[in-house]
Amino acid sequence: MTIRTSLFGGAALGAVVALALAPAADAKPKHHRHAAAYPASESVRNEVEELEAKVQSLEAWKEQQAAAQSEQQAQVHQLQSQLADANARAAHAEQQVAEQIQTIPGTVQAEVAKAKPKPGWWDATSVSGRMYYDLTNIDESSNIGNGGLSLSGNGGHSPDGFHFDIKRFYVSVDHKFNDVFSADVTTDFLYDSGAGATQLYLKKAYLQAKVSDALVFRLGATDLPWIPFDEDVYGLRYIENTLIDRTKFGTSSDWGVHALGTTPIGASGATFSYDLAAINGAGYKKPGFIGGVNRSKGMDFEGRVNVNYKGLVVAIGGYDGKLGADFNDIVTFHNATRFDALVAYSNKMFKIGGEYMWANADVNSGQITTPIADNSDGYEIFGDINLAPKVMIFGRYDWLKPRRTTTPALLNTYYNFGIQYEPTKIVDFALVYKHDQIDNGAFGDQNFATTAANGRGDYDEVGLFGQFRW
Repeated sequence: MTIRTSLFGGAALGAVVALALAPAADAKPKHHRHAAAYPASESVRNEVEELEAKVQSLEAWKEQQAAAQSEQQAQVHQLQSQLADANARAAHAEQQVAEQIQTIPGTVQAEVAKAKPKPGWWDATSVSGRMYYDLTNIDESSNIGNGGLSLSGNGGHSPDGFHFDIKRFYVSVDHKFNDVFSADVTTDFLYDSGAGATQLYLKKAYLQAKVSDALVFRLGATDLPWIPFDEDVYGLRYIENTLIDRTKFGTSSDWGVHALGTTPIGASGATFSYDLAAINGAGYKKPGFIGGVNRSKGMDFEGRVNVNYKGLVVAIGGYDGKLGADFNDIVTFHNATRFDALVAYSNKMFKIGGEYMWANADVNSGQITTPIADNSDGYEIFGDINLAPKVMIFGRYDWLKPRRTTTPALLNTYYNFGIQYEPTKIVDFALVYKHDQIDNGAFGDQNFATTAANGRGDYDEVGLFGQFRW
């Protein structure tokens, strides 16, 4: 707008000047009166002066506008510079804050470390526990007469009726001295019918030296190679003892020296495990030479080897010794020997397995002191199916010939089945039916014992079984 006005003004001025001068240059001399031309020239000159004033005014306005625009540009540049400086200072401040934030955890940890008490034995000590219980009804019967049956250790009284029972309650204290040495003490309780009270005793108490996963030593009372391993595979110990433990052909813990370990088999994904023990032989309830008793001449031996591969478990084991009964004043005729075998397979949907046992003079230490020793053999088959993530049905069947040599007709059979609900990883409930039966002789197991050489005894139990752990 400004440029067009200036150009128009300049062009108009030039045209006016040209028109004003043209007549004077081109006109031929004429004889007129000169006085008449003066007014016209004066008028044109005035008009030119006015136009020149307008042009000057426009030029001044143009220069003013240019100066204002230049000032605005300078202000914009100044604001941009100030903004850039503010952004730089803000970025620097943010970096300083971020650096200070990064130092906060270390500062806090340092302050916490200053305030934390000095390390003590409790920092490397843990306490755990487990309880097995049931709320069931028991019905015991016999064709021998006068009841005929008694729960082992129950003073000859029938266990019939509805009752709440605590089968086991373990409390374990584990302490780690360093990466190699650790210790465990596990207590259990037992009702003593003679004292008429519950007695607390040690189930495990040992010192462990772990050289590697493949070589671990334990000194003291700890898990024996077979029964605890069998219980882990079976998975339902809180409902019933496994075959060898239920029929008292073995025990789960004893005092002695143990060596065990696990190692991979190449790159196959399979593992090989072993567990070897030299033990007193009398079980964990008799810790050895106390009051001049329970010290046998030699040590017994139990061992196991097994291979695990993608849910498949194959194991064999055995026992040999005098069961802690080799004393100077007692003649011992036999060694108690036992052969064990187990195969099981499990996946996310189901589990199936079984074990076989053969034994000689291995029902109790009394067989070792008699000239004729009984051979025994039996098996257990078990399985379960997962109906839902927390619901499982299960079943089991045992068959045992306890005294093939002296009482070949004697037979013990057992079965159970039920459904389990696991609300959390540390709590289990199960509705269970159990049946234990002894035919043609006297034989004691975990549930009951017959009192005569012939006849039949039946033990039926139904109700709620459970366990919790921490």
